[in-house]
Amino acid sequence: MGKAGRLTETVTVMRERPAASGPSGTECLRVMSLNVAHGRKLAAQQVFVRRHKFHANLCDVAAVLRRESPHVVALQEADGPSFWSGDFNHVEKLADLAGYEHHFWGEHNGTAFGRRRISVGTAILSRLPLHSPRSVAFPRFPLRGSKGFVSAMLPMPAAPGGAVHVVSVHLDFLRKPARRRQILTMVEELAHRKEPLIILGDLNCWWRRRNDAIHLLVNELGVQPCLPEARDLATFPARRPRLRLDWILLSPALRFGRYEVIADRVSDHLGVIAEVLVNPAA
Repeated sequence: MGKAGRLTETVTVMRERPAASGPSGTECLRVMSLNVAHGRKLAAQQVFVRRHKFHANLCDVAAVLRRESPHVVALQEADGPSFWSGDFNHVEKLADLAGYEHHFWGEHNGTAFGRRRISVGTAILSRLPLHSPRSVAFPRFPLRGSKGFVSAMLPMPAAPGGAVHVVSVHLDFLRKPARRRQILTMVEELAHRKEPLIILGDLNCWWRRRNDAIHLLVNELGVQPCLPEARDLATFPARRPRLRLDWILLSPALRFGRYEVIADRVSDHLGVIAEVLVNPAA
């Protein structure tokens, strides 16, 4: 990566004990969330980025994934073939570049302008098999399209039932009532799941705003973030992070072994990564 691609060393916020390595996930799952911003990196708008730059930018993202080696990656603002971002599938390209055998992408916002098409969604990359993948698009808002989430089960033998349910989600950036409605849709889809939940994504929420939608998500699905009051976990904007918009939340059957904000500026958001362990106290 170039000099601008690396800000500082990764910020390690919490480390309890060394986690198990290897893709089996028997002792630990290493999970990561990143809003890839349509592959535009730090550019203000993807429509002004040249096609070859999207390939180069995704190579930078893939380099981070190879270095950090998460078992599971949740992506937001992940494009299918779209005229404004190079007209190729970004998720397939990242899976190939970073060596992820399994991936699932869901389109939440598809729009055509004659021959020109925009296709945007969320995705999961995984070194483990993905079972029962599902894509849910939230109701569309005028002038700003739709968001949504994808989910899938994957094996974690040490977890209750031997599996976990992983969710990659992107919530509305503009209005709290919209985010609350979107979370109620998530609750309808996920509350009946027996497997422990790992929810990752760009929630566009602030913990210190007590009426923001992240509290509804925590209360309704029983998931918990890591160190929600911490002031050094901001992820946006990547150049000078001030807001913690990107989150990883776990069911009580799971616990955080480590939680980090990754300082590489491969998007306008910084990525977050966590080691997820089974909670023996649950």
